[in-house]
Amino acid sequence: MSRTIIDVHALQTVPPSNLNRDDTGSPKTAVYGGVRRARVSSQAWKRAIRLAFAGLLDRSQLGERTKRVGESLAARIKALDPSLTDEAASALATEVFVAGGLAKVDKKKGELKDVESGYLLFLSHRQLDNLAAAALDASRAGNPLDKARFRELINTEHSVDIAMFGRMVADMADINVDAACQVSHAISVHAVDNEFDYFTAVDDRKADAAETGAGMIGTIEFNSSTLYRYATVDVDALHRTLGDAGATRAAVEAFLTAFARSMPTGKQNTFAHRTLPDAVLVRLRDTQPINLVGAFETPVVGTHAAGRVELAAAALARHTTAVENAYGERPVGSWVTQVGEKTAVLADLGKSVSFTELVTGVGEQVAEALGEPA
Repeated sequence: MSRTIIDVHALQTVPPSNLNRDDTGSPKTAVYGGVRRARVSSQAWKRAIRLAFAGLLDRSQLGERTKRVGESLAARIKALDPSLTDEAASALATEVFVAGGLAKVDKKKGELKDVESGYLLFLSHRQLDNLAAAALDASRAGNPLDKARFRELINTEHSVDIAMFGRMVADMADINVDAACQVSHAISVHAVDNEFDYFTAVDDRKADAAETGAGMIGTIEFNSSTLYRYATVDVDALHRTLGDAGATRAAVEAFLTAFARSMPTGKQNTFAHRTLPDAVLVRLRDTQPINLVGAFETPVVGTHAAGRVELAAAALARHTTAVENAYGERPVGSWVTQVGEKTAVLADLGKSVSFTELVTGVGEQVAEALGEPA
């Protein structure tokens, strides 16, 4: 059965930075190809992409992930009926989640207070707005919101970010949403050794005093790297969740933009590490996703004649061609945005365009695949 799969590959160089820390504050790493690599977790970059969506899509197309669901719903109920007190709106919001089965009453106290879920609950803004309206209607009719109606409202009108990244609710598996998007852990194409920045801070009140020395000293661990990044979007799954071809195209275009332009913010004020990718390669496939990280199983070693980006681009071009030839894979469409001569070898893999043209081109082909006019 033919599918519509979007594979996104990027090479991106970042300066000294600590984009994504482990539990000790060190930059995350992974061993691949027998050497230690810099790593940025998929969770970190997915959150950066979700935050970037706010500037690319209307609020009604997005959701929020929070434990403070009662507070969020109460604010919407209060906005619909300003005559309600804050306490009444909170109690009504709590009743909704208790009736729906996503919150429990404290039986010892027997009180309904502003409820928090036991885990992060991902709901779209439209779902929360619909719940607020239904809760008020039910309250005015003198009845609690029906559990079946509750489940219906939180299982329709999914937002783009829920459709892309999925939703898992352990207590209510029937409202789970399978993610249409997968994001790999970004890893450096070369071996990495973390370094330490020793810093001091001067106490301004001591500047003119006889006392000398720093007011504070410390260290920050960091590394710098050229990263290989990969993500894939199952357009058919995305379309099934969103239910609309136009919304699916908009979601794909927003994802491509956010993927390229987003950046995890760990220690950003310390390192000013935001860059844009040196190259973005998008392959539209009708078979399956293909991660091309095997291009860097042998770590890249830069030379005076050629830096890591140039060698990485050449390795990616060779590996892409070798894999596709070996397995008879032929992309339905391919687009490349690359910066300068160092990544010019990648231009042979697809239509060489500006990034804006890449996003539009992919969007048009997605619309065509879904049977909609481009």
